[in-house]
Amino acid sequence: MVFSFLYLAVRALLGLLVRCRRGPDVKDVELLVLRHEIAVLRRQVGRPKLRLADRALFAAAACHLSPASRLSLLVSPRTLLRWHQSLVRWKWRRYGTRPGRPRLSAEIRELVLRLARENPSWGHRRICGELAKLGRLGPAPRREGPSWREFLHAQASSIVACDFFTVETLFLRRFYVLFFIEHGTRRVRLGGCTTNPDGNWVTQQARNLSFIGLLERARFLIRDRDSKYSGSFDEVFRSEGIRIVKTPVRSPKANAIAERFVRTIRTECLDWLLILNRRHLEHVLRVYVDHYNTERPHRVKGAITPVATFRGAAWEDRRHVLLLRLPHSPRAARLARTQPTRP
Repeated sequence: MVFSFLYLAVRALLGLLVRCRRGPDVKDVELLVLRHEIAVLRRQVGRPKLRLADRALFAAAACHLSPASRLSLLVSPRTLLRWHQSLVRWKWRRYGTRPGRPRLSAEIRELVLRLARENPSWGHRRICGELAKLGRLGPAPRREGPSWREFLHAQASSIVACDFFTVETLFLRRFYVLFFIEHGTRRVRLGGCTTNPDGNWVTQQARNLSFIGLLERARFLIRDRDSKYSGSFDEVFRSEGIRIVKTPVRSPKANAIAERFVRTIRTECLDWLLILNRRHLEHVLRVYVDHYNTERPHRVKGAITPVATFRGAAWEDRRHVLLLRLPHSPRAARLARTQPTRP
């Protein structure tokens, strides 16, 4: 009964407005009806598929609407970020490069499928063994020395890794960002960003790194085999007594700590922003790296920040020196027993 009365009252009010002024009020009623139809359709459709022309129209019209009117549009800030990410993926797909290992030949692929069909109980390890017996798939070459995990854990405090990652701006201009990360503390140092990372630019970033004293504690530098690292870049580190360790071809896990930082800065910062130009990118990177080094806790370091880890390591070094200076300290006696005697 109450609902019927309200319906009749709203209908009479709308009719009165239309009869009194048949100008803009009629259009307002039409817009009200159309907006309600759109609301009904949104409740029935999960995500409408938009064409390129639809996206361009929504993006251009949203700039001229008030913040209250933008709430009724299909386009949200999250939608604009997703469109930009899909545009960047389309740009990279144009080059036709396939990441990862080279594909197997058609003969080996057909042989693997045949073995799997004729022997349903075999797993991938058994099939690899049978291929190795036939001489079609040789074992991985064994290398002398420790594994990468053992090497990194033993030398973490004296290892520095470097790598590049790319950032696409709003207008699809590509910037290359060079960074250095300390394995012992996970502290990140920004090298710089540029659109043309040639050998001279990379070498200059290495010289700038030597000015801040980071190379005094480093003994190893891990990098990939990118052609951007010129011979003069390696010479800057060799002059400081640092050994260059190159990762194997197409093996990002060999430089896993640097690769993990790239994923972190993308998921926590860059994927949520539309970069306009180089100045904007440098400001964003500077703010995030400062947060990463001073505020963000790291699980592998016991939920403490890289700066706190660095201060703790520096205090341990000073404490070690002070204890050695005491002639009757137990630690000095233990170290004296373990040190080899010189002839």
